[in-house]
Amino acid sequence: MLSVLFAVIALLYATVGQAGGTAFLALMAFASFPPSAMRPTALLLNIVAAAYSTWVFNRGRLVDWGKLRPLLAASLPAALVGGFIVLDAHLYKAVTGIVLLLAAAILALGRVREGGQDRPMPLRGAFAAGAAVGLVSGLTGVGGGIFLAPILIALRWASPKQTAALSAPFILANSVLGLLGATYAGQVPAEQTWLYALAALTGAMLGTLIGLRWLSEAMTRYALAAILGMAGLQLLLLPYLRP
Repeated sequence: MLSVLFAVIALLYATVGQAGGTAFLALMAFASFPPSAMRPTALLLNIVAAAYSTWVFNRGRLVDWGKLRPLLAASLPAALVGGFIVLDAHLYKAVTGIVLLLAAAILALGRVREGGQDRPMPLRGAFAAGAAVGLVSGLTGVGGGIFLAPILIALRWASPKQTAALSAPFILANSVLGLLGATYAGQVPAEQTWLYALAALTGAMLGTLIGLRWLSEAMTRYALAAILGMAGLQLLLLPYLRP
């Protein structure tokens, strides 16, 4: 049953280029996973799901690597540092949950543009956004794409479709560094993670296909708003999900 749920999460999140880290954490909390195993397990599942999405987006030449490079240059070392740190994140989850709900509202209520012109991404802005999101990614195990996406769309640095293509490799790279840091800190994935990883890969394959073939720019934006809303609620409710 857990494997099926991991697959469903990966499917839903992959439709908008996300991996599902927040929902993975919520599910593991509900299933009473050891706290020390939750972050590395979520990061590993992020890697599996985002690796497939990245491969598909890159094969279709949808990833703007010019935009992605400065974001990764700042986020990767920050994600590694965040992975080294083990902290009690109850306050973080509450604040972040509220931020994600606000981001979801902005995306859902904002004006949807189909194929509009993007603004140039300033180098300083890219470094600042990348470093902040990378640190959060390493600290929590959520991958970072769930925070990067609303920034790119709200600032008009990328369209919803472009954002999905940028989010997948961003999540992949930051999750790898975050997992290295978490492993160094003594945290290891849960038992049977290989089975959960296979389920996440299956879900990611289906979700990426749905996102590419059937979601328009407007639908992608609204789907992302729904994902952000669910992630925000999960973070706010996560402390109460532990039996």
